Parts: sequence; structure tokens; C-alpha cells
Amino acid sequence: MTKAPNPYLPAVGTITETIQETPTIKTFRVVLNSEEAMKNFTFHPGQVGQLSVFGTGESTFVINSPPTRMDYLQFSVMRAGEVTAKLHSLSAGDQVGVRAPLGNWFPYEELKGKDIVFVGGGIGMAPLRTLLLYMLDNRSDYGEISVLYGARSPQDMAFQYELPEWLERSDMNTVLTIDAAAEGWEHSVGLIPNVLLEMEPSPKNTVAITCGPPIMIKFTLQALQKLGFKDDQIITTLEKRMKCGVGICGRCNIGGSYVCVDGPVYTYEQLKALPNEL
Repeated sequence: MTKAPNPYLPAVGTITETIQETPTIKTFRVVLNSEEAMKNFTFHPGQVGQLSVFGTGESTFVINSPPTRMDYLQFSVMRAGEVTAKLHSLSAGDQVGVRAPLGNWFPYEELKGKDIVFVGGGIGMAPLRTLLLYMLDNRSDYGEISVLYGARSPQDMAFQYELPEWLERSDMNTVLTIDAAAEGWEHSVGLIPNVLLEMEPSPKNTVAITCGPPIMIKFTLQALQKLGFKDDQIITTLEKRMKCGVGICGRCNIGGSYVCVDGPVYTYEQLKALPNEL
């Protein structure tokens, strides 16, 4: 009888490349040291992983590379505490621990044939990126794709090396916005919910997927409701207080839901059924 793997034991991976996305966000491209483990690694868009610095600790980050592109696993880390600060000090060639995949995922099979509206703010573009790239790699399966990505300033926008392609593609509509006008900025200016209202996406056969700072999500949800989107047409992610990642420690439970198992992907309809602890 084969012994089940220890869910708390991370696989060891090597950082192959780092990208300084913004002053506070750094991206890591990681390859598992075991060729077999890397070859057999599978996940769904939206699933997360625990990235660890040995001797310091681990934190939860979405795998923001898509499962259609498996040369490496990509994690984007905002510096916010001890573990993330230590991660930011690492560079190509350094070793990290990876416990993944964890949690549920975006319902990409159910979304086939629908129009999709992505609304991302700051680091919130990371979980959306994995699904967006997956859909672009399977473009014929989905309807119209629109992307609204905003940040406080141009310097706070992640994945800038991909934005020109997104803007130029004829099979998707991309709108970039910043909170206040900046010299040299040629795109929209305004808060994300206000720009979304100006875009006026139709809710007909459409699903909106949003992620970003809590205050942004709050007003984006209100904007989507004004536009006629129903609760089950809105999807967001919640990565709250995760620790064990396997639904045992109870740190991330909200009512009867464990974010690390039942999430991090929820419809707004599901979130409204949870206690108001968000």
C-alpha cells in the first residue's frame, strides 16, 4: 500500500528568475527540483500554494502562471511582513519550499461560451492573470474577453511586460487606469469602479471576475450590481488567514467555510451567505 504524501511537507524548488514588478511586488519563477514532480505537477487556474523560506516560514500566494504553460510556476509576492520580506531578499538560484496546489479554482469549464469581464486592482491582477492566460491559450472556448486593470500609479502596475500585448490584441478589450493623472500616462484616469461604470459591460451571458484590495472589491461589487450583474454572475477570490492549507488548523474558517479548502474562489452569492467577517 502506497503511503500518502505528508500534506505539510513542501517540495523543494529553485528560483530560476525574479522580476521586480513594482517597488513592493516581486515575482518568482520556480521549478521543482524533482524532474518527476515538476513533470507530474497539475493544477487549475485560481489554485494557490504555500511558498516557504526555510527557517523563516511560509505564506500563501496564487499560482499566477497558467496550467497551459508549465516551464515554471510563477508566484507574485507583495512585501508585507517577515516571510514576504525574506522572500524579497531571494534571487535566482535560491531554494524555496512549495506546498501546492491548494484550494479550489475558477470554474473555467462552466465559463465556456460566456463573455468574461476581468476587473483587477494592483496585486489583485495576479489571480486573474492565470485564468486570463488560460483563456487566451484556449481562446475559441470563450466569448468576448474584457480586462480592466487599475493601480494607484503607473509604477504600481504589475506585469507591465505583458500589458502592451494585451492592449494590442484584437480578440480582447483592455482598459488600464490609475487613480490620478500622471505625466506621460495615455490611458484612463479614475477609480476602478467608476471606470467600470463608464465601460458599461453588458451582463447578458457574462461573468465578471474581480480581485484587488478589499475597498476596491467592495465598490466594484456595487458597480457590477448597478450594471445588472446578479450575485451568481460575480466571482472573486478570498485569501484570508490561511496557514495549514488543508482545512485542519481552522485559522481561515468563516462560519462553516474554510478558505483554504472551499476557497479561495467564491461567487458573490456564496460570500453573501457567509458571516460578515470579511
